Amino acid sequence: MTHFKDPFNPNIDVWNECGEASGELADPYAGLTPDDADALRRRAKQSLNPEVGMARALESSVMQGLFKNDFSRRAFLRSAGVTGALAAVSTIFPLSSLQLMAEEAMKNLEKTKLTLGFVPITCATPIIGGHALGFYERYGLDVDIVKTAGWAVSRDKCLNGEYDGSHLLYPMPMAMSLGIGATAQPWRVVSNVNTNGQAIVLANKHLDTQDPANWKGFTFAVPFEYSMHNLLLRNYVSDAGLDPDRDIQIRVVPPPEMVANLRSENVDGYLAPDPFCQRAVYDQVGFIHKLTLDLWKQHPCCVFGLSEQFITENPNTTMALTTSILEATASAETAEGRVAFAESMAPANYLNQPVEILKQILTGVFPDGQGNIKAVPDRISFMPLPTQTMSTWVLSQLRRWNYIEENTDYAALADELVLTTTTRERMRAMMAADPNLTFSDVDQDVFAPVTIQGKEFAPENAQAFIDGQPFTRTI
Repeated sequence: MTHFKDPFNPNIDVWNECGEASGELADPYAGLTPDDADALRRRAKQSLNPEVGMARALESSVMQGLFKNDFSRRAFLRSAGVTGALAAVSTIFPLSSLQLMAEEAMKNLEKTKLTLGFVPITCATPIIGGHALGFYERYGLDVDIVKTAGWAVSRDKCLNGEYDGSHLLYPMPMAMSLGIGATAQPWRVVSNVNTNGQAIVLANKHLDTQDPANWKGFTFAVPFEYSMHNLLLRNYVSDAGLDPDRDIQIRVVPPPEMVANLRSENVDGYLAPDPFCQRAVYDQVGFIHKLTLDLWKQHPCCVFGLSEQFITENPNTTMALTTSILEATASAETAEGRVAFAESMAPANYLNQPVEILKQILTGVFPDGQGNIKAVPDRISFMPLPTQTMSTWVLSQLRRWNYIEENTDYAALADELVLTTTTRERMRAMMAADPNLTFSDVDQDVFAPVTIQGKEFAPENAQAFIDGQPFTRTI
């Protein structure tokens, strides 16, 4: 069962901002009057319902606005008493209206039967596992998830309205909104469904050719042109002195076809998502040259995307759907969640992979095909907050390779297309409501510079950064 933090309990920290977390009492009702303890117990029983949990999150926001920190909140509650505080705060903001707001959102979902698309890769763990483990049903949603072979098909089904929302590659909602590769239609990045989670795989015959400077003439596969895979591969070989458009060949291959293409020697390697990197090792046709987290730790990859039209027309459904996917994402990041999700996604209607492979990927203990057993816990991570740094890098790289026009205001476009602020507010509300829920990335600086292949990228210097890189197509 889920237990929600009650902002009217003076014995607990709600926001963990005042340094008192270690002083929380083992008995959350200790020292309270019988009436106050009874009131809090009744509220605790009520909060087992998801809609009441949403109300607790709203109450938490109100209390934080009034008292700013846990220390002031707790001092007020101890002075006024719980029942007195409830009455006093209700005169300022009717708390019953918060309950009604949450209940109305749950009761008035504009659309309950939804169709979401996914490509069968482990990046989609929260979306797939969310279906298998019942996360959508908790919020009154009847979700059908549809396995889609490749990204071009997924994009087209999104644009023609077959999918209400979808598992997408980070650059895809940007490309769809800008009309790159298809008719323009406004889509938004709602949240990351994974970070890290990719690898560069080479055919076994290249075991002794692992210096990328020696890859001239190689053919590589990526899952889609507008993908992190394509952008990361281009960046990687460029730093090694190869022009990705002239010295190597890059082909688009749907992820489920990657291993077969490696086996038949149609490609020398690929930068791709799992499970198809680990599957190449499992089938003994390739090895892992490098995990992409070694290029950029916690880099974005796949996202959950919704159209602007869906968000506008279905605000309550959007809140419920976003909450369910964020909850699944947080669960997938836990050690026990990784095993549960691996087991739930193995069947044919989901990933259709041996559970052994999925556990190797999600737990980060795996053979690399070079005779080593690696232990990399964050081989794939589930950090849902899409930052402005991530978005600006993607947009600037799309400009670097001439996918988008010059004179692009990367920061303004990132702010428009990526729901960073909205998603962070939802994450904070969920954590305030549920002490067992953690998003370790919720408070990160969304404009902070990152290190990518040993070079610092700062979003405010995006254009200067790409102008200083080798092999750009901007001229």
